[in-house]
Amino acid sequence: MHPRFPLPDPDDELTTPFWDAAARHLLAIPRCDGCGAWVWYPRPRCPACDGSALTWTPVSGRGRLFSWTVVRHAFLPAFRQRVPFVSGLVGLDEDSAVRVVTDVVDCEPADLTPDMAVEVVFRPLSFPGVDGEVVAPLFRPPRR
Repeated sequence: MHPRFPLPDPDDELTTPFWDAAARHLLAIPRCDGCGAWVWYPRPRCPACDGSALTWTPVSGRGRLFSWTVVRHAFLPAFRQRVPFVSGLVGLDEDSAVRVVTDVVDCEPADLTPDMAVEVVFRPLSFPGVDGEVVAPLFRPPRR
């Protein structure tokens, strides 16, 4: 287990570019240079063509809410101050099969609907008793 758990490990070889982009307020997803497939979750080779040349590519940050749940019970002590919160699965506009696990923020859980439009917003993620923070991509209903 990473010593700063439940924070994500921004030094993990496969996901460092994701967290580096998030720190710059960009949402980036690896894309295969050979066939153009999005490769999510990150892995060393493209599952579509087995290519190893992958480029982290910025995406629009827009998507659709595929699924969600309202977390009301702190399953770890570090989450006590966060509950309730909405954990969601967002399909990106670039390819709806690319589904990012995230928190849905800036709206009431009762207002969420399947396939509703959402957009990325970047916020520091931290937990009481855990050193450090990570800038994380979260999603919210679009601002008009």
